[in-house]
Amino acid sequence: MASAQGSNPNRALTDTRFSDLKPPLSQAVLDALTNSGFDFCTPVQAATIPLLCSYKDVAVDAATGSGKTLAFLVPLVEILRRSSSPKPHQVLGLIISPTRELSSQIYHVAQPFISTLSNVKSVLLVGGVEVKSDVRKLEEEGANLLIGTPGRLFDIMERMDLLDFRNLEILILDEADRLLDMGFQKQINAIISRLPKLRRTGLFSATQTEAVEELSKAGLRNPVRVEVQAEMKILDNPTFSQQQAPSKTPSGLHIEYLECEADKKPSQLVQLLAQNMSKKIIIYFMTCACVDYWGVVLPQISALKRLSIISLHGKMKQTAREKALASFTSLASGILLCTDVAARGLDIPGVDCIVQSDPPQDPNVFIHRVGRTARLGRQGNAIVFLLPKEEAYVEFLRLRRVPLEERKSPDDVCDIVPQIRSAAKKDRDVMEKGLRAFVSYIRAYKEHHCSYIFRWKELEIGKLGMGYGLLQLPAMPDLKHHNLSTEGFTPLEDISIDEIKYKDKSREKQRKKNLQAKKAAEPQQKVQKPKAASTTTATLMRKKTARQRRAVQSVEDDDEMAQEYRLLKKLKRGTINESEYAKLTGTEDLL
Repeated sequence: MASAQGSNPNRALTDTRFSDLKPPLSQAVLDALTNSGFDFCTPVQAATIPLLCSYKDVAVDAATGSGKTLAFLVPLVEILRRSSSPKPHQVLGLIISPTRELSSQIYHVAQPFISTLSNVKSVLLVGGVEVKSDVRKLEEEGANLLIGTPGRLFDIMERMDLLDFRNLEILILDEADRLLDMGFQKQINAIISRLPKLRRTGLFSATQTEAVEELSKAGLRNPVRVEVQAEMKILDNPTFSQQQAPSKTPSGLHIEYLECEADKKPSQLVQLLAQNMSKKIIIYFMTCACVDYWGVVLPQISALKRLSIISLHGKMKQTAREKALASFTSLASGILLCTDVAARGLDIPGVDCIVQSDPPQDPNVFIHRVGRTARLGRQGNAIVFLLPKEEAYVEFLRLRRVPLEERKSPDDVCDIVPQIRSAAKKDRDVMEKGLRAFVSYIRAYKEHHCSYIFRWKELEIGKLGMGYGLLQLPAMPDLKHHNLSTEGFTPLEDISIDEIKYKDKSREKQRKKNLQAKKAAEPQQKVQKPKAASTTTATLMRKKTARQRRAVQSVEDDDEMAQEYRLLKKLKRGTINESEYAKLTGTEDLL
């Protein structure tokens, strides 16, 4: 905490104390701030809190890690304090954020301040728990402040007439650009339509997009624009000049890119981690399957045996996600492997370095990923791995005011591919997760927003397969129909894939049963083939096909991934919306 006397030494903060703000904050809130270690305001807090407290609508554009959460929590509490004692089901405040993790973080940060209000109850509403349970709790106990994700909040509002929004004082939309990117426009519009127009509204985002501008026009009345830029770090590069616009990244953040071939990337990654064993590092991958795979593989690499490695992605159950995040937060050093579910808004203390093993599909997410370090004036490092054919991404980011420096890849790196392959040969689970991750990566690469830089038809899948430690390349339709280079891949000839066993004895026992069932079904299929024209036989064939899918788990997984890929294409084309996509893929509880 800053000293009580003199100006603040932290360059990320202003010299303005919370106690200096006008209109003045209540003593209870000032005490709560002091107890939490906050005396001086960040620029976004100094600019935003007085505006909201003066009943102005605000549209705030500030870099990630700039203290936006307190910028809306403090005035929200002050506005609620001015209201008369609310009835149990009278909702006075509403905070909407895009992910469960961020909503949960806001809820917990808010508690010391909400506790200064008498008779005001806050409730967290996110997926992962039965909606009926939330409804029952709200009916029995009521709520005056709702914090949650748009999917769950909309669902609650649809199901419950008991909640009264007529006297709502303040609406906060946090990470507004991400709310819209994730396809929540319909739910947000529906929620806003049920709220009174005479309210305060705060729209907070690290990046202002056209969609955010439209939302601003629809939901805010004559908003005051608050724009807080980070200092520019000028690199020794002729394409930059002192006159250029400020950087979109914090001044304490040093970003590098490391260029290497796909078959060398895992080895370079392991060396980087081995050299930083005492650091707290977040590694981003493109898909959930990639996180699952490397979460199994990396702990088996000899150089990383002593590291704590934790996985987090959107397809994990909510309790597992919460446990993973809490575990990593509590660590002094360790590794978090994750997807972009952990890219936005999360304030994890002490993160030293961000590693982007895969650049994000959406380039806007790059800023949010690296923003998990160098927060509030601290120092931090970030590294993104790029293939040689992706080097144009560096200039693309520089034009977007994200400066990068090249990090030379060392030549004396230990090749870890033999260790990965050894793990795959010993455990079928590792082998199957590797295939799944490889397939998911290629399909996600095809959907990259910067397709003119990330050209999937130029992917060298031979080198990629070697980097993933695959024993053989899978028979993907994408590989058959397009001349993707398989050069650089050496399949293992001395092993039969069918003979690789699961380490888990119960899974191996079930696999053998499935194989026997498949063999028993084959002769019957041959006999029934000539009668395929009859309806009865066609029905039997469908049943046998189902048995085969159950018998061979990898076939089922490929079908599932192919279906998800087809649905993703429909989503991109606008044939289906985000909500329909979630229902069809069984991920609606993530919203």
